[in-house]
Amino acid sequence: MKKIIYSCGVSGLLACLWSGVACATDAFNLIGNGPISLSMGGTGVAHDIGAAGMMVNPSTLLLMKEGAHLGVGIDIITADLEIKNTETGETARSHSHGRNNGPYFGPELSFVWRDERYALGVGAFASDGVGTQFGDNSFLSRTSTNNIDTGLDSFSRLLVFRVPFSAAYQVNEKLSVGASLEAVWTSVNLGLLLDTTQIGSLAGQGRLAGSLVPALLSVPELSAGYLSTDNHRAAGGGTDAWGLGGKVGLTYQLSPQTRFGVAYNFKTNVGDLSGDADLTAVSAAAGNIPLSGSVKLRNFEMPAHLVVGINHEFSDRVAVSFDYKRVFWSDVMKDISVQYKQNGSGDNLDLKLPFNYRDTNVYSLGAQYRYDAHWVYRAGFHYAQQATSSGGVLPIIPSTPTTNVTGGVSYAFSADDIIDFGVSYGFKKKVSNDSLPITGTPIEASHSQTVASIAYTKRF
Repeated sequence: MKKIIYSCGVSGLLACLWSGVACATDAFNLIGNGPISLSMGGTGVAHDIGAAGMMVNPSTLLLMKEGAHLGVGIDIITADLEIKNTETGETARSHSHGRNNGPYFGPELSFVWRDERYALGVGAFASDGVGTQFGDNSFLSRTSTNNIDTGLDSFSRLLVFRVPFSAAYQVNEKLSVGASLEAVWTSVNLGLLLDTTQIGSLAGQGRLAGSLVPALLSVPELSAGYLSTDNHRAAGGGTDAWGLGGKVGLTYQLSPQTRFGVAYNFKTNVGDLSGDADLTAVSAAAGNIPLSGSVKLRNFEMPAHLVVGINHEFSDRVAVSFDYKRVFWSDVMKDISVQYKQNGSGDNLDLKLPFNYRDTNVYSLGAQYRYDAHWVYRAGFHYAQQATSSGGVLPIIPSTPTTNVTGGVSYAFSADDIIDFGVSYGFKKKVSNDSLPITGTPIEASHSQTVASIAYTKRF
């Protein structure tokens, strides 16, 4: 029951390098950026995490040594995902059923130039993602109406990839400021089966509309509807779009040993994701009736967040960091709005799935011990409130772990050649959901994961 994803840090290049990221821990967000941040519990707003600072607080680029820094890295994410039908005891496992599970590859690339009072950087990083694929023969592919085995696959894959262009300026001995402007690429694959109880619930709540609705409901012995958008490749998604994002931040030296940091990550401005799709009516009398068309995921954005933190050096060997983050999920994930349009006729179907994500508090704690000129050891703890209520847990998007322990090590071959490694373990979290219209059968989602990250940095 394991899904392995390799992620390291433009559409053609991304299609070659990036297949996706699976099962981020803070809802869709990755818990850390790069191996230093990951190993220290996801902290990074007030201490040096290398070029990955572009993804947390751009002003921290001024904590790097002067010179040019070139970085490459890779993350490895293994996730255990299980959906249990609590009525029948059947279990669906997200395993190697197809490309949406991986393995996924995605290099992390970065370049930073740091002068006495300035720093400039550019990079390519994954920031958000989820991926599952349960195959076509689990209970998730069977309707609760008439118990029809549809033979239709249940899957999802989301990737948000960012290319930041960052700048930082040291105002005085205590204050540094920074900002990033990001090109943001979002892609989605989706295979979603909704039985007639779910369709009826959506219609009753005013969440289902369009000229295709009467035709869909008139299908003899309708048992379910199925929406699928899939590029059938290891990279990208059936729907995608480019947009913009950005961050601003500062660090302030409260004392020679204590540094304060704050950063604000803006909500993305990507807009509608569009692509080809199929809508299939599942009939107990006539079987599967597919219609080809196009789909839009409307206003599909990643949330803004505010993070504040502090780093304190107890000595030249020991340092501790703490970050607090507030993520504004309710602004972007109240509903997932889907518009399908049939080829030829132009008939449409509009669907709103009630996710009702909540704003979350995220707490990260990390410690670092510098053993000698070569070795640095790190450890941390990370806790994030669950963004979705139990009633919003979609079987193909469980994203439920909240608690992680982390650790890592750095080795300096020289002052200019460093390799960093980090690992985290997300404890298994179980969440139950028996609420229409998100699920037609009562389920229990179980999810744990292990993440490893390694990166090499060369200073010139």
